[in-house]
Amino acid sequence: MTASEPVERYTEADELVAELAMRTPHVGANTGLWPGLTIYRYTEPREQAWDGISGVSIGIVAQGRKAVMDNGRRFVYDQFNYLVVSSLQRIQGEVLEASPHQPCLCLVLQIEPAAVRAVFTEMREVHPALAAARAAADSDDACFVSALDAELTSAVLRFLRSLSDTADRRVLAPLYLRELVYRVLQGAQFARMLRYAARHEEAIFISAALTYIKAHLAEPLTVADLAAQVSLSTSAFTRTFRDTTGRSPYQFVKELRLDRARELLIEQRLGVADVASAVGYTSTSHFIKEFRGRFGATPRSYADAQSLGRALRAVRS
Repeated sequence: MTASEPVERYTEADELVAELAMRTPHVGANTGLWPGLTIYRYTEPREQAWDGISGVSIGIVAQGRKAVMDNGRRFVYDQFNYLVVSSLQRIQGEVLEASPHQPCLCLVLQIEPAAVRAVFTEMREVHPALAAARAAADSDDACFVSALDAELTSAVLRFLRSLSDTADRRVLAPLYLRELVYRVLQGAQFARMLRYAARHEEAIFISAALTYIKAHLAEPLTVADLAAQVSLSTSAFTRTFRDTTGRSPYQFVKELRLDRARELLIEQRLGVADVASAVGYTSTSHFIKEFRGRFGATPRSYADAQSLGRALRAVRS
């Protein structure tokens, strides 16, 4: 190399792109590297679909742009921002920017609430005033987006690289994961992160009811049935369920059924009546009315519009 030749400089952001590209041999979700870690590669924009996000999770985009929907609100994040989501249900995700030459590369890492509590305890010993921050978060949003700084990017890189070697994975990966949590807790959303973790520790048993709902979505479901799954009275279950998910059991089941129906319509394998039955509606007309109320179109119109959109994108590509 001569003195006149430019020196190519790689930032840690570039290195994170390279690291995720190396670890995503398949389009879509790539798992198995670490419990609770999913790395994604998308080669084209993707309309809203279920993302495998649950519990307290961190979402980081190295390249491209994504969004998630929660309770009618849209949270957008990219290589300059990261997402923290607290949910006992799956979150609707959307890929906004992706192409074969510049795929969207991102990861979702589930964080155990106990890990958040342990790091917070050590931080509080150094800074006692942090204890008051537990009550500082005044929002019930299940998501927040914050700036992705160099320290957090570096911690994520070290964690990912430690997974390649057996000894590093056993000794270093837990330390880097702890550092990652520490960097998030150092951020502007410190109190909300603590609130998320506390909420999940206190109400994690509700996940048993959610699992039951998803497994029996096509069947009649009553609050009494769900309360029996977690050995609570109907009133105690309803109160705890609302505190945990932000919705009543009835509203949660209704939204889950309609969102699943939308997925089935997009797949175009079933007719409207069969979709209604598959998600637990005994009346097709009632299903059509509620679908229109949630999505602004009848099931058939919605499916036709999705089909037309895919055809137009195919022509443009």
